Amino acid sequence: MAANDTIADMLTRIRNANLARHQTTQVPATKMTRSIAKVLREEGFISEFEEAEEGVKRNLVISLKYKGKNRQPLITALKRVSKPGLRVYSNRKELPRVLGGIGIAIISTSSGIMTDREARRQNLGGEVLCYVW
Repeated sequence: MAANDTIADMLTRIRNANLARHQTTQVPATKMTRSIAKVLREEGFISEFEEAEEGVKRNLVISLKYKGKNRQPLITALKRVSKPGLRVYSNRKELPRVLGGIGIAIISTSSGIMTDREARRQNLGGEVLCYVW
């Protein structure tokens, strides 16, 4: 399956794994998915990710986090914002706040991929990749 939108693909795989209460999920490893996984880990939405090679293909194995004895997923929702058909950019003054700061927006800036909070701190705008809460 050749998905042109690796980010949407990644978010969907995490969403599905969360619904099925899986411990881990695999997404194709690209620079972009690696950076997003790093942000999710830093923000505490996932516990860990590592790279696994299957022949030519490289995958990221993402370990999901759940809370409580009902194993509620920590990630309530993942929403793709900027799509290949419609890019969404935001300057530093207009960076979105997700659920009043409860969630994060993942922004692709000239200094790499970071959260909206970090981008604000560094006074950067960029492409709004997705929201996570």
